Amino acid sequence: MAGQEVANKRVVLKRYVTGFPGADDMEVVTGTARVAVPPGSTAMVLKNLYVSCDPYMRGRMTKHERPSYVPDFVVGEVLENFGVCKVIASGHQDFKVGDLVWGMTGWEEYTLIHNPESFFKINHPELPLSYYTGVLGMPGLTAWAGFFDVGKPKKGDNVFVSAASGAVGQLVGQFAKLTGCYVVGSAGSDEKVNLLKTKFGFDEAFNYKKEQDLDAALRRYFPEGIDIYFENVGGSTLEAVLPNMRIHGRIPTCGMISQYNLEEPEGVHNLFEIIAKRLRMEGFMVFDYYGQYHKFEQEMAGYLKAGKIAYVEDIAEGLEKAPEALIGLFTGRNVGKQLVAIARE
Repeated sequence: MAGQEVANKRVVLKRYVTGFPGADDMEVVTGTARVAVPPGSTAMVLKNLYVSCDPYMRGRMTKHERPSYVPDFVVGEVLENFGVCKVIASGHQDFKVGDLVWGMTGWEEYTLIHNPESFFKINHPELPLSYYTGVLGMPGLTAWAGFFDVGKPKKGDNVFVSAASGAVGQLVGQFAKLTGCYVVGSAGSDEKVNLLKTKFGFDEAFNYKKEQDLDAALRRYFPEGIDIYFENVGGSTLEAVLPNMRIHGRIPTCGMISQYNLEEPEGVHNLFEIIAKRLRMEGFMVFDYYGQYHKFEQEMAGYLKAGKIAYVEDIAEGLEKAPEALIGLFTGRNVGKQLVAIARE
């Protein structure tokens, strides 16, 4: 196989998106890939096994006049996101053929990587490899860093998590329980609410689509107020949370999925609460924590093996299913971490 060209199925962006994305904004095409590295280069060729679907990708599908924190996708070019891969050719001394790695790869069968040092080696292949798109990958590190470093939880804190059954939220709730907190999650279906309470150990959970008055719902579940709100959705949820925060409350701000498909983002009322209650609302980026990844991986692998953390995945089979799987994130169709299996090991 070395040195030859092989067929390479890939998902490309067909057009830039405004408003709600559709599967037809992407296209599955077949090209070719060379499965050898250029002589003398430190590149590597990867066979992609699993790729992740994450809400932040929506921002990359729009053309930005002012650069965003990640570059826009290019029309006609392959989409990219975090994936789990096997090295099939390498000119880099740290990566050997057969190594299992995770990092930013193409939504395709084979990818040539020019900067292998941006990849992490997989140290726990005895756990499901797909976990490295989720609980042991970027979403896991996001939950860990956002909750512990930004949220600074203390035993007995009251914690509220929005989008609580998603890739990040399901972990934040379990970290909160391990820390000795009271935790409530919101999600968009009764099935997800049931999962939060039975599988992930949340103290309470509610279906926000069934609550006419979010403020009243929060007062019901948090009569004493909220110490930590792990923010995944923004919009009306954030607006309802602010008056329910306790003095010196913390709001680790991870995402705002309610805003990603709007042409004009919504404003937020109740911001004076930040002053009155001395709140700290802080955004964070997972790549700022890559230096702590190995510490996180060891800790999380320990929790998984001890049965202290449960994780639910929603796996779409085959690259043809990738566009629909990505779009499904924005209607809440997925249950748990959404990913795509390209080739199972």
